[in-house]
Amino acid sequence: MESTNTIKRRERVSDSNLLFAIAAVIFVLMYGFGILSFPRDFLQSQTFFDLFNLNAPLIIVTLGLSIVMVGGGIDISVGQVTALVTMCCAVFLQSRSGSVGGAMLLALGIGIAFGLLQGLLIAYLKIQPFIITLAGMFLASGLLTIIHKDPINVTMPSFVRLMDFQIVIPSLGTLNRLGRFIPLEIKPGTVVVLVLVVVLVILMNWSRFGRNLYAVGGNNQSALMLGINVQRTKFYSYVLSGLLSGIAGFVFIMTTGAGNVGNAYGFEIKAIAGSIIGGTMLIGGVGNLIGSPFGALTLLTINELIRADGVNSDFQAIASGMLLCVFIVLQNAVLRLRGTSSFKLALPGWLVPARRDR
Repeated sequence: MESTNTIKRRERVSDSNLLFAIAAVIFVLMYGFGILSFPRDFLQSQTFFDLFNLNAPLIIVTLGLSIVMVGGGIDISVGQVTALVTMCCAVFLQSRSGSVGGAMLLALGIGIAFGLLQGLLIAYLKIQPFIITLAGMFLASGLLTIIHKDPINVTMPSFVRLMDFQIVIPSLGTLNRLGRFIPLEIKPGTVVVLVLVVVLVILMNWSRFGRNLYAVGGNNQSALMLGINVQRTKFYSYVLSGLLSGIAGFVFIMTTGAGNVGNAYGFEIKAIAGSIIGGTMLIGGVGNLIGSPFGALTLLTINELIRADGVNSDFQAIASGMLLCVFIVLQNAVLRLRGTSSFKLALPGWLVPARRDR
């Protein structure tokens, strides 16, 4: 006979798949609405792939944040860490000793350093993740302004060639408004996103780390009883989030070609919203990582719809906030109807005060 913990774990995975399916359907419906309302824009294959080409860094950050949220944590430093990486890479590439390979290593090093520091404090010293990552956000922001305050355009020839590189697919091209044929162009950032999604989905669904992280996010005490090293699992999740922030930073500068203190502004909020819309729950233990890109793409599709309609851009934030509220209510309703106990805890684990033994 199966243990109660095993049954609960299967229920969480089932909930994750259900919420992912909802996110995917909503995205398809919204994009379909865009095709029907603005066929000239949304029927072009380039419009769809530009969601990845122009927003690959945000999708990568959303993947990292979703991993932390599955484990019941939070990381609000991801946006500023990404911005710090872009500025450091820009300064390095413009220096005499700069190289593309060195910039990649620098980006990964900065991201991993933040992940290691924050993961150590959160997992092993048991400090609230919101406080630690808030401090990490301020640290990265301060370092960003100290390193360089003014925008830097990278002009290194080898980096410019990498930035301009694109995969051209003529068979998926379309005619523009002037009747000129434009082949489909895919940027390197899109390829990075697709590779990361495949690798991380495999990691979360078919590795011991992924199974342990779902168990830890669902219930720490139950995970301990199952023999899972809770501290190490949480630590690895933050290291992975930092690593992905570093990758996002390099992809960001590879997309824009410049370092700026305003880079990746608001990424942490957008990533949290994208993760929730994609089916990842703040309480932990529930989330399908492949749903995170769908959540981010849903927010981006809203922006494209508003832009195509010519409405004031201020409505993008309003529409995004309303959609986030709708998804939270929908997730609660669906999981309650399924009889799940996931919502017996009203607050995520990182906000619940520890009990004191009497």
